Amino acid sequence: MTTRLILAGVGAVIALAGWLWRRDALARWAAAPAPEGAKPKKKPRLPTVVMLLGLWLLIVKVLELAFGVKERGSFNVEIWAERVDVGGFSLSMTVVYTWIIMAALTLVAVILRLTVIPRMQETPKGAQNVLEIMVENLVKYTKSNVGDLGNNLPAYLFTVAAFMVGSAILELFGVRAPTSDITMTFSMALITFVLINYYGLKVKGVGGRLKRYRNPMNLVSDLAIPVSLACRLFGNMLGGLIVMDLLYFAMGSYAVAVPSVVGLYFNVFHPLIQAFIFVTLTLTFIGEAVE
Repeated sequence: MTTRLILAGVGAVIALAGWLWRRDALARWAAAPAPEGAKPKKKPRLPTVVMLLGLWLLIVKVLELAFGVKERGSFNVEIWAERVDVGGFSLSMTVVYTWIIMAALTLVAVILRLTVIPRMQETPKGAQNVLEIMVENLVKYTKSNVGDLGNNLPAYLFTVAAFMVGSAILELFGVRAPTSDITMTFSMALITFVLINYYGLKVKGVGGRLKRYRNPMNLVSDLAIPVSLACRLFGNMLGGLIVMDLLYFAMGSYAVAVPSVVGLYFNVFHPLIQAFIFVTLTLTFIGEAVE
């Protein structure tokens, strides 16, 4: 208790000193004239860093005084998602979270259908403008990779991207994203595999599609597509999950603010990259099937 009070006081002193230092440094920076032709001087950053470190230490110790320190257990990573009993059925939490994401996306779609779609104008603005930008860019990106195969393919890709974004948003609430479960990523890859063969048969016919398999290696590479897509997405998403869990475990009670900053990459930016990669690979494989 005494040690925490002392460290809290140290954090308060450091934060106050950093704030005073920052105020003085900014005043001197604003008063100093910039030489003609020279690049403008950068604002001093070190005082801000010192102030934030002091605030971080103060907040950590205040939280420890208020709630105590939880004993640190062993670090474990489960490959498979937890299971829960629902109505006498044992369901994976991946299924439960997938239902939650589906319900949320359905609700958003219904709201947009009732509020935005009936009021669409020639000159888009607001939500209509955002929707048109997303749809137009996805359709343009799809056509640039595989040509015009109809409107169903961009709709599927938009649904996949929306689901992966929903998984990333759900992960921000501290739960395991469905896309970090191999069963989910394999299901998504299997749907893509079906679409690859569907468009291949639609464009080239049965005979044209079968000619590809005169070379047995093409058959092996095609059968490897769903495995490759599933494992790539699963490995990347599970890796992000492990990194965040490791960070929380290593920092213990000091895991205040820092994981949130790191999570901007692993829980927001990283899933968006994986969504883009999955969409791009889907279009690449479909493009190869219709060539």
